[in-house]
Amino acid sequence: MKDVRKAVFPLAGHGTRFLPMTKASPKEMLPLVDKPVVQYAVEEAVAAGINQIVMVTGRGKRAIEDHFDISYELEDVLRDKGKTALLEAVRRISFMAEVVYTRQKESLGLGHAVLCARNLVGEESFAVSLADEVIDGPEPALQQLLAVAREYDAPVIGIQEVPEEEVSHYGIIRGERVRDGLFLVESLVEKPRPEVAPSRWAVIGRYILTPDIFPILENQTPGVGGEIQLTDALVTLASRRPLYAVKIAGRRYDTGDKGGFLRATVRFGLKNPELGPSFRRFLREILDHPEEGTSG
Repeated sequence: MKDVRKAVFPLAGHGTRFLPMTKASPKEMLPLVDKPVVQYAVEEAVAAGINQIVMVTGRGKRAIEDHFDISYELEDVLRDKGKTALLEAVRRISFMAEVVYTRQKESLGLGHAVLCARNLVGEESFAVSLADEVIDGPEPALQQLLAVAREYDAPVIGIQEVPEEEVSHYGIIRGERVRDGLFLVESLVEKPRPEVAPSRWAVIGRYILTPDIFPILENQTPGVGGEIQLTDALVTLASRRPLYAVKIAGRRYDTGDKGGFLRATVRFGLKNPELGPSFRRFLREILDHPEEGTSG
């Protein structure tokens, strides 16, 4: 746990909640102000000290590979036009981390997507990051998990408390409280009904895992939806070794959901130093005068 270098990004989903937009464009490439959603998650991993990114992709995801690759033609254009700041921003994307790719050839669930990265991860502890979940916190979400993983020398999953009516959308933990915001996981339930949910602590898209998760996933019986569920494999892992769950500090936005994507756009638009002031005025204008035209 002292040297977690790799992060796995499962990116093979079809993005059906954003159709028809995602018919030909990966949902991970939807623009959140001036960067695609996936870049926020990669930057978070790099800020946490991770320098190798393993992207598990599928058909129709070529734009992701192109985004993190070098674009000599674009760089030449920017250089010729003297747009130095943009040139540096574009080049930074290509060199922020070592990015490698593998394919998930069938949509068999999150657990299967993680298993697809086995040969590239090897026998190391590693992170898993779901790019749909953009977390705006005081420190990188993965860094928060890594601190606990190193303290206890154990795998760790990220959690946040959700309203009772939303527990059926998440994996929910049952655990023993270690201290404020930290639990020793006893079990997990995938998308339980509110009346039978063991808690309101929901697993969100950040994990620090040990390589012994791979043989568990390899032999995992398909669960909800006939898919290999990472949640089910974590239940087995928790029965064999300590597994911790830590509350992630920060605002979380599910950008795979239209409402969550809009909220994230507003949040990051307001935080943008160039756009924020005028965007704030625009929002106030349409809130104060919703039936009137705006200045654009």
